[in-house]
Amino acid sequence: MKVDEMLKGTYDALTVKRVYGDAIERDGATFVPVANVRGGAGGGGDEAGNGGGGFGLMVDPAGMFVVRDGDATWKPAIDLNRVILGGQIVAVVALLVLRSILKSRAR
Repeated sequence: MKVDEMLKGTYDALTVKRVYGDAIERDGATFVPVANVRGGAGGGGDEAGNGGGGFGLMVDPAGMFVVRDGDATWKPAIDLNRVILGGQIVAVVALLVLRSILKSRAR
């Protein structure tokens, strides 16, 4: 695959549809889903025409715009994995602090 073909594939993959989903209309409101999109590409070759390349995309939900009566409001998506990880980090730090307090009192 030539680099220009790979870049065309990357361009086709990075469309506005990756960021803004199709609008959904319900109960007099319009919901527009939004995502964070990150990507990267690379490629290379030699003088003999040998080479290759590739690209990758990562898409995470960001939230949703809710349009009702001409007003747009932002409703963020909750990343439960990030919430759980944050809770675990807080718990580990709290246990380490508690251990250090108990050790200092034991002396």
